[in-house]
Parts: sequence; structure tokens; C-alpha cells
Amino acid sequence: MIGLDYETLTLIWFFLLGVLLCGYTILDGFDLGVGILHPFIAKTDEERRLVMNSIGPLWDGNEVWLVTFGGALFAAFPVAYATVFSSFYLAFYLLLTGLIARAVSLEFRSKVHSKLWRSVWDFGFFASSLSVAVLLGVAGGNIMAGMELGADYVYEGSLLSQLYWYPLLVGALTASLFAMHGAIYLYLKTEGELQERVWKRITPLFFVFASLYLLVTLATWYHVPHSTENLSEYPILWVVPLLNFLAVLNIPRAMHLRKPLYAFFSSSMVILALASLFSVAVYPNLMLSTIDPAFSVTLDDSRSSHRTLGLMLVVALIGLPCVLSYTVTIYWIFRGKVKLDSHSY
Repeated sequence: MIGLDYETLTLIWFFLLGVLLCGYTILDGFDLGVGILHPFIAKTDEERRLVMNSIGPLWDGNEVWLVTFGGALFAAFPVAYATVFSSFYLAFYLLLTGLIARAVSLEFRSKVHSKLWRSVWDFGFFASSLSVAVLLGVAGGNIMAGMELGADYVYEGSLLSQLYWYPLLVGALTASLFAMHGAIYLYLKTEGELQERVWKRITPLFFVFASLYLLVTLATWYHVPHSTENLSEYPILWVVPLLNFLAVLNIPRAMHLRKPLYAFFSSSMVILALASLFSVAVYPNLMLSTIDPAFSVTLDDSRSSHRTLGLMLVVALIGLPCVLSYTVTIYWIFRGKVKLDSHSY
């Protein structure tokens, strides 16, 4: 693998980072969506437990993809890693707080048989899931539009400068997409009255997502004109937004046919296509400077050495199948409708 030229290895690692990010957003996306919907779907304590336990065996394994993404970014593009984490320091602090709060809410909720105690952790589960989804979208929106990077990759903005209309709009889109994704997953995992209630929520959630999807698309053409430069240069890439559009339309069709697994596949493909569009829009930058394009963090500027990328690729070819096999095994073991037992949350 070390025999590959430097440019090829760089592109391979840019692609692998995209794979890891897609894996996280698809898998943890429905976890976050379930958390967002939790107080609006479940009516009784038993139903709330069913909703939580639908992701109980899976959520921590899904987050492995995020940890792996962070480690791969650090090793393959260390300058980008340092710049991203220093620029989003407060935002990532809030993100980690949200991820921790979600885990604590899941683990602590059923430890005490008190209505007040459980209501507090129910709210924590909802608020942390929503905040994580929005923050992920806000981070993506800022990277798409560009940030106030100065000389030596020093971020000259603040948390407040990251919270303007465009990133917040992308954050709302992300939360709506995850909520819809989570609703489809819940339909797969539940039954009876709870399942029918979930069914009735999917269509409104789809229309909210579709409206925000159209709005963000128009806003991106207006606010982020450079996002279509690679599409113009390589027209074959227009197949990505086309497939994205078709996947979006296929979600209500699949649910109308009562094929939830097909709908879940379609919503996963929407996430995959959106992540692919994001990658196409930012390439060859990992972070774009709005102060001076010369201050942008590019693949070439931020990559590790040729030898490091080659050795990492060997490790990835061994490790990635392990992560995939673990994920497939866990999902196979816990397939079917969710049931409550003595070990449930």
C-alpha cells in the first residue's frame, strides 16, 4: 500500500473519512432521531421504556464510528484536526456534553421508581439528542460556508459568529432528517398502538424535512456559491444530487406501501447522498477561510507524510472490516421488535 503515490493516498483517506462520517450519521442519526421524538411519541412509562430500549443495545456501538472518524482525521490530516478542534472548541464542548448527557439519561432513567426522577431524565434524553443533532448541522454549515481563519490557521471568530442564519438552518435540517430517520426506525422496532402512532408522525416529519431541504438548497446556492464549482467542473457528479432527490421522494412511497425497511434504506441513502454532496462541495478544502483563501486548510496542506498515510491504510484495511463485522453482528443479534425484560432501561 505504501507503493501508492502521495496524491492517491490523500484521496483515499479523504474518501475513508467520508465513509466513517456517513457510517456515524446513518447509524447514530436514527439514535438521535429516536431521542428527539421520545416525548412526542411515547405516552406511558412502558412506551417510553420501549422507545429507549429500541436503541439500547446499539447507541454506544454506533458512536464508535465518530470516535474512529476523529482518530482517522488526527492521523491522516493533523493540521485539519488541530484547526477544526480549536475553531469549534466551545461547540465541541457542548457536543460532548450532549453526548454524555444522552448516555447518562439512558442509564439513569429507570434506576429510581419516581415519576419526577424519570421525567427529568426523559427531558435530558430529548434535549441532549436535539442539541447534538443541531450542533452537528451547525458545524457542517460553517464548514460549507467558510470560517474566519487567519494566518497560521488561527480562528479569529467566536461561537456567536458560528451561530448565524445559514448554519442554524442546516442544523434545523439535520435535526428534521434525524427525526424522520428515527421515526422510520421506530416503526420497524415497535408494534401495536405505539407503532400506529409512529406511523402517523412519519408523513408530517417528511414534509418538515422536505421543506427545510428545499430551503437549505436555495440558501446554499445563494450563500455558498462555491459549493457548485466541482459539479460544474465534473458534470458526472450531478448524479449525486439526482440520486439524493430520488431517495427523498422514495421515502413516502415506501411508507405508503408499508415497506418500512425500504423506507429506512431510502432515508439512509438520503444521508449518504447529502454527506457526498458536502464532500463534493468542500473539496479540496477541509476548512475554507472567509478572510483569505490562502489561509484555507486544504488536503495537501494538512496531510500526514506519504509513509504515514500508507501505513495507516494497511491498518484501516484490517480494522475497518472488524468495525463493520461488529456492527452487523450486533444488529443481527438484536433484530426484531423491541421487548422489555429485567435488563431493560
